[in-house]
This record gives sequence, C-alpha cells and structure tokens, in this order.
Amino acid sequence: MQELLGRIARLDPQASLGLRVIACFDELMVGEVNSRALAAAAAALAGCPAGFRNGDESRQLRVDPSGSVMTGDRPTEVADLSLPDASEVWLEREGDALPNDDLILERFGLAIGVRFGLERRQLETPRDVALALDPAAPADERGAAALRLGLVAGNGYRVLVAPLFAVFDKRPAGPTDVIASEHGTLQVLVVDDHTEDIAVAPAGLGPVGTIGDLPRSLRAAVVALRLSRPPEEGLVRAENFGGLVELLAESPDATDPDAARIDEIMDAPWAESTVRVVLEAPTIRQAARDLDLHHSTVQSRVEHIARCLGYDPLTGYNRTRLGISVLRWRLRNSHVLELPGPVG
Repeated sequence: MQELLGRIARLDPQASLGLRVIACFDELMVGEVNSRALAAAAAALAGCPAGFRNGDESRQLRVDPSGSVMTGDRPTEVADLSLPDASEVWLEREGDALPNDDLILERFGLAIGVRFGLERRQLETPRDVALALDPAAPADERGAAALRLGLVAGNGYRVLVAPLFAVFDKRPAGPTDVIASEHGTLQVLVVDDHTEDIAVAPAGLGPVGTIGDLPRSLRAAVVALRLSRPPEEGLVRAENFGGLVELLAESPDATDPDAARIDEIMDAPWAESTVRVVLEAPTIRQAARDLDLHHSTVQSRVEHIARCLGYDPLTGYNRTRLGISVLRWRLRNSHVLELPGPVG
C-alpha cells in the first residue's frame, strides 16, 4: 500500500488530487487489500486519522496518517459516512474540512463496503463522466450526465483513454475521471473532436461522435490503447484502423484460427516489425527500404511467414486475414495497462 501511495504521488502532476484519490482506492480494491490498509490509505490521503466499524460493531479500527493503529474510541465530532449495511467510515480532522474530504470518505466507504461483501453498485455514487460513458445506463441518463458536464448536443466529441499512471506532457481540456475497466484502471477524458494538443503515451483515442456515441468511442479507444506498442507508438487513433477497431471491440473473445501460427511467427525477434511493415508497404521492395534491409532478407522472412501460416499473406484477402490476426495478437500480448514497477 505504501508503494502504491508513492506511485500515486508521482502521478501526472497536472491531474487533480481528486483523480489521485479515485485512482488510489480503485487500485487497492483491485489488489484486494485488507481493511486496515484501506483505512491507512484514507488517513494518508487525508492527512488525519481515519477509521471504520462494521455493521454489527464487532470490529472497529482507527489508523493515523503514518499507518499506525490508534487505541481508544473515536472522537465525538468526526466527518462520517454510513453504508447500507450500517457499517461506517470516518475522518478525524481537527478544524475545517478540506476540499477532498468528501471524496476520500466516498472512496474509502466504497472500498470498505466491497471488502465487507456489499455490491459496488449499492455503494458508488454515479459520477457524470462515468455515467455518460456507461453503455448499460439508459440513454436519457447518459445524455443528462453529458449535459451537466458542459457537453453540447449535436457537437462532436472523442474519448481519450490512458493507463492510470500515464503522465500527460500536455493535458487537453475536457471532463476527466478515473474509471475501472475489465483491463485495468483508466484515466479517461472527453475531448472536442478538433482537439490536437494531446501529449501522452501510451494512449488511445476513440472515433468522433455525438454525446450519445460516447460509450462506443470509449470502447474503441480502449482497443486502440491496448494496440499501442510503446515506445515506438504513443497515441493510437482508432480511426487509423478503420472498422477493424470496431470489429475487435465488438468481438473481443472471438476465436482466431490462426492464433497459434501467429504466436509461433512472433517468437522471432524480427517478426513484429517485419510483419507490420510488410502489411503497410505495397511491395516487398518497399518494405525492405522501410526496414533498411536487403530485398532478399525480407523476401526470405515473408516466405518463412507464409510457411508458418499455410497461405500467402500478400495475396487477396490473405493480407487482411493476417492483419486481423496480428491485431488480435497485439491485444493478447498488450502490457500497456500493467502497473509499472517502483522507481528507484
């Protein structure tokens, strides 16, 4: 937990403290840390003691900002939050509340509630960015959330996604939040369709659409992010792949009959760069120039690929077949959302 707090402290300096609070508790929940660690995180983020008690009052714990357990009963005057099962979390701040106290309590309460067996949807207060991007939410609720965010009906917007610990050299304007996904915790931003000043790597940018299309843009942006191969690729735009990103987003678990063959090909250290260039270049000679290799070297590599695949990858629909298989391979082997190691 202390290591995570250290990483949160190094999170994008342009990100708000609120985003860091959300990011911290989301990561702790994914890691299934115990309730003492959750209380310690709340205390460290708030800079004052924090505590909780469960619904039947059989367990109560108070922790100071250093993570040490405190003895005795909590003070009479605290900032507290009650959960549906009668559990409670609180902050023991002396003096006036600070701007992020309510958010720390909310995320602390959510994490403790889930730890005690409650469903997340019972506990989490819907946030407008997350609600506007939620495909399961009714369209009218998504639309209302988007309007509260200042988005304009009929205007074009895109969703930008980046890993939790990505650092923006320049953060574009637009509503932002941290959300959980099946692939990991994401920073998400809703940007105007004309926004170009995006400086972050890796990241995925979804296709443009109206506010009703935001969930589709998010889905495509996540695929684009997972296709990124840093450091060679930074921002990946979903539109650069045409309808292929939509195809991958709609059928993420589709079986690829060529998967085993692609895995075999990609075992070679030269394979990924060669396959990418061969797919993009109109001829093998052009691919050789792009790779700065002799024509015969690239030709022999293509012949090796053809033998492994059992078909000529450069004729007819075979090029598309290979391209889709390679994209699926990149998704299966994506590491952009993995938590980075500690900085020495």
